[in-house]
Amino acid sequence: MDNLVTFSITVFTAFFAITNPISNMTVFVSLTQGIDKKTKRTINKRANLTAFIIVAFFVLLGKYIFELFNISIPAFKITGGILIFFIGFEMLQSKKSNVKNIKDVHINEDIAISPLAIPILAGPGTIVTAMNFVSNAVPLQIFLVIAIFGSMSLLTYFTFRLSDLIVKIVGHNVISVIGKIMGLIIAIIGTGMIIQGIKISFDLIAQ
Repeated sequence: MDNLVTFSITVFTAFFAITNPISNMTVFVSLTQGIDKKTKRTINKRANLTAFIIVAFFVLLGKYIFELFNISIPAFKITGGILIFFIGFEMLQSKKSNVKNIKDVHINEDIAISPLAIPILAGPGTIVTAMNFVSNAVPLQIFLVIAIFGSMSLLTYFTFRLSDLIVKIVGHNVISVIGKIMGLIIAIIGTGMIIQGIKISFDLIAQ
């Protein structure tokens, strides 16, 4: 039971850091600026639902994707760790990750799918993080990963829904500080994945 609690806390922390609802809230506000409230709610629902479906898909079929492309767990952990570290490092420097960089976007409901759902909420970093947790997990752990990301999607939904109020109360400076803290956590998670992948490669820990 203790292991499951520790696992759940670790998964939640990783998802919270990589999806970063507070930081992404500012992106949502900028992308939906000038849009009426009803359309905003539609975009919000569609973006979070799509992101959840994408991550759940990779969580459930991750093992088969590994087998199909002959991807080893150590290689995945090391490569994924490098990617996640890079995202966190850019956040620490107050840069938008190139993986999530947003340029010209037409303001309509299509932004719910791209760029909000992909790659902001369910980008490579999120998918890599999710698949890392289930790369050699038991069914209960797989269920927990999906459930925890589902709860994270709900949290993001409500954060986006209250985005205008939160930005007005908290201010952009505080949100920027939170983004840096999340970047540090993401970089640490990425480093941990790299170390774990190296240990598995050299049989320093049991797979």
